[in-house]
Amino acid sequence: MKIRSVTRTAMLLSASTLAVVALPASAQEAQTTEPQTAETSSESEAVIIVTGSRIQQRSDYNLANPLVTVTPEAIEQAGNTQLVDTLAQNPALINSLTGSRTSGSNADFGAVGVQLLDLRGLGENRTLTLVNGRRHVSSLAGTAAVDINTIPTDLIDGIDVLTGGASAIYGADGVSGVVNFRLKRNFEGLIASGQMGISSRGDAGQRQGSVTVGRNFSDGRGNVALSYEFLETDRVSGDRRDYVGNPLKSFGLVRDPTDIPDNPNKPDRVPTNDLRYADSSIDGAIDLDFDGIPDYTGSGTVYRRGRLLPSSGGLTQGGDSTPLAGYQGDLQAYNRVHNVNLLAHYDFSDAVSVFFEGKYVRNKTSTLAQPSFDFFTYLTPENPYLERRFAGIADTSNGALISRDNFDLGVRGEDNDRETVRLVGGFEGRISDHARYELSYVYGQTKSKILLTNYRIADRYFAAVDAVTDPGTGNVVCRSNLDPSANIDPNNYDAPPTTFTPGANSGCLPLNLLGNGVRSQAALDWVNADILNRATIRQHVVSGSISGDFGQFFELPGGPVGFAIGGEYRKESSAFLPDQLLQQGALADFSLQLPEQGSFDVKEAFAELSVPVLRDMPFAHNLSFGAAVRLSDYSTVGKTTTWKIDGTYAPISDITFRGTLSEAVRAPNITELFAPRNGGFSLISDPCDPINISEGTSSRSGNCTAQLTAAGLTPAEIAAFNPENDPQATVSLPGFSGGNRNLREETARTWTAGVVLRPSFIPGLIASFDWYDIKLKNAVNTPTAQELAELCVDQPSIDNVFCDNVTRAPGTGYISSYFVQPQNVANFRTAGADFKLNYTFRTDNAGTFSLGVAGGYLDRLEFIPTPGATVDVDRLEAYNPKWNATGDITWKMDDLTINYGISWFSKTRRYTVETLAANPDIAAPEYLWYKEKWQHDVYVAFDVSDKFRFYVGGNNIFDQQPDIASSNYPISYVGRYLYAGAKITM
Repeated sequence: MKIRSVTRTAMLLSASTLAVVALPASAQEAQTTEPQTAETSSESEAVIIVTGSRIQQRSDYNLANPLVTVTPEAIEQAGNTQLVDTLAQNPALINSLTGSRTSGSNADFGAVGVQLLDLRGLGENRTLTLVNGRRHVSSLAGTAAVDINTIPTDLIDGIDVLTGGASAIYGADGVSGVVNFRLKRNFEGLIASGQMGISSRGDAGQRQGSVTVGRNFSDGRGNVALSYEFLETDRVSGDRRDYVGNPLKSFGLVRDPTDIPDNPNKPDRVPTNDLRYADSSIDGAIDLDFDGIPDYTGSGTVYRRGRLLPSSGGLTQGGDSTPLAGYQGDLQAYNRVHNVNLLAHYDFSDAVSVFFEGKYVRNKTSTLAQPSFDFFTYLTPENPYLERRFAGIADTSNGALISRDNFDLGVRGEDNDRETVRLVGGFEGRISDHARYELSYVYGQTKSKILLTNYRIADRYFAAVDAVTDPGTGNVVCRSNLDPSANIDPNNYDAPPTTFTPGANSGCLPLNLLGNGVRSQAALDWVNADILNRATIRQHVVSGSISGDFGQFFELPGGPVGFAIGGEYRKESSAFLPDQLLQQGALADFSLQLPEQGSFDVKEAFAELSVPVLRDMPFAHNLSFGAAVRLSDYSTVGKTTTWKIDGTYAPISDITFRGTLSEAVRAPNITELFAPRNGGFSLISDPCDPINISEGTSSRSGNCTAQLTAAGLTPAEIAAFNPENDPQATVSLPGFSGGNRNLREETARTWTAGVVLRPSFIPGLIASFDWYDIKLKNAVNTPTAQELAELCVDQPSIDNVFCDNVTRAPGTGYISSYFVQPQNVANFRTAGADFKLNYTFRTDNAGTFSLGVAGGYLDRLEFIPTPGATVDVDRLEAYNPKWNATGDITWKMDDLTINYGISWFSKTRRYTVETLAANPDIAAPEYLWYKEKWQHDVYVAFDVSDKFRFYVGGNNIFDQQPDIASSNYPISYVGRYLYAGAKITM
């Protein structure tokens, strides 16, 4: 398998028609391994600052750290108005959170529409996002995550992606690396651009427009630039794609009922369409004899249960139950961004220059998720709607149980309105010919309004469902209107009313649950509420540094020793204020949420050294070393140390060897530390069910027996334990989540080693290969409720921190509650290779060609939840392919530019490595893997004049679709996407 993969990759690299693969269909001349060298720069003596160092370096020095740069040309040629879609095709950023992963039911609370970068698959919290080398305020309460929607695309001068040693230079949160957005400086003139695009299916529309104007003044000593950018992305419902929203064309892989008990020669799970949630219906599933199986629909017809699918998590095929198709809501959230930036600087002299950056971003997002549901809600015999519906059809003298999915009540949604303000000011200048200084202050603030729509108020809802006939008028009314002391406990709501006062003037209006869309809007308005929550995040950073070299005192054969030294003070604070109804725990579909507030500050000192030992000598074209250290004192975790050492060696100008070794830390964020104990609901597929017990580690079976025995089950009851076939066990379970103030910092040890080739006999060619290895110890890990249940029984014994937070009900053994909390228990390990190649050559009559490739090989990605536990291998699973590459070819001739690009990654496992090892017949061979991604993009631009460019393009032009039983993987749901744009430069 490995030989075939290597051979295939070699073919990709050697095929000139494929062009190489770098950032998405983007001009790879724009994606260099490091800054231009003296051989290719007309300013060989230019001095630059590069990402990953505070030391001024000559442009012909090689960087020790692997660095990929994305240019504005690359961004334009990618055709994506949402920047993260372009960056996520970088091999190191393939696991980043794009908009489709933060929409519908995929979106975390308060995170609708955000777009976050994830380096090396180690998580968004471990990727440090910078703007001009400085920190940016977070977009999500309690975290350090920066929404890429807040970055102005039109002002970008370059995006640097750096792995290794970043924490020693920039501070915590960069244990997997740094993504630095460099903005234009000294911009003069005017640029106006606009782009519109739409899918070939007439949806997923995107619109972007921007204008930037700048001017130099005082003979070039000063500059001011103002930029405005607008971005709008349409909401796309799951119903817009048949494989998501059409029950007959939407497939899932579920247990074959003819393969129970298991036949090892027959696949356990098979593609099945028309899947439905058993015994629940859109118009109501009515159980009149209380046997747990519906007898009638809410419309009065005999209930067709469909084909029952045992051990499938409570599913049927066909019948009257609620389809899974389209249930999870949107494929893409609506997103609208207004982004205003002001950049200015003025050079009073070489010794004093003042600079300023100001930003205001307004980001509006909204999405629809899934409906609320009733599960065995009790309707009393006195309910007139029940009596009328089944009069002459069935006996309702004992009342009824109703289960339904409340699409007609109003699908639950979330609207987020975020405002971000960022101000940067400071001074810089020259102290001498060999030293410069910089002093800066950064203030950032993000304010969010998080509106949850169509959520039921519990006491009102159950009071409205408890309808009776008013004996005085004959009208249908709420029982509590006639009897203020009426008990609504039959619906398992045992708390007294808190949001209304029972009685004739309570405002309660009866709700009819029998049928689809039969209730009154007035009743809905009384029952439903829009829940407004607010969050405020603030950041203050004061930093100062002196950088230069010791050239006035001495020089090594390679040049003067460079240095940087400085200090920084940073304070982060976050406050989340839930709606009063949430704080009261008054909602039927959302548990208690308490305010979250926390802050920390950190004082830091840092130093960096660059030692050019040899230069332009025989067998030593360049030999240099570097080192950096950062000492930090956090108000939360105390003192930490990060460091880095690196080196480069070029025996001749054609080849450079480089490497780094570093240790980085990440202090826990505010939510991980200070989140209160809040309630929640989660769907948990019990790992101890027979269908799941073989899909964990070798410890799972014994641990499940121990847990069920502790819950009071006899051996016979354990043998019959089957929660996946009991609807009572497959609904959303109540649980809790909270922070952990005892958390410590996590530590990452990283090394990289690589080679850069610039063969002098092939002018214009540059290639690199780098290996990376990251070992993260004492990692802060917050499992989901499902992961918590699995981790509990997959450890060597049930004496572990995960089992401490899972509760099973005595007698049944079913999971009854859980507590999700971050812990310093995990180790992560990832290793692999990045390779890049760029080649530009000019012809006399056929124009200029640029070829580029950027690829990655993932050697390992592992998670060890507790000491001594079985290693969880994540390599080859979704978003973690073994091989990935993107590349293109760009042809420029006169006023015409054509770019053709490919984005590819190898197939990935549909099931975990552990599951496949334990259950090799889980599915047929063709369904064990998600198919490869193959995205082909085309961009064509024509310069009408030197001031006006018009371009058109298409992404995924061959319209690859997501794999079966997936809505958005391995490729976006969008399909073929077409766009057109124009740019004016004056």
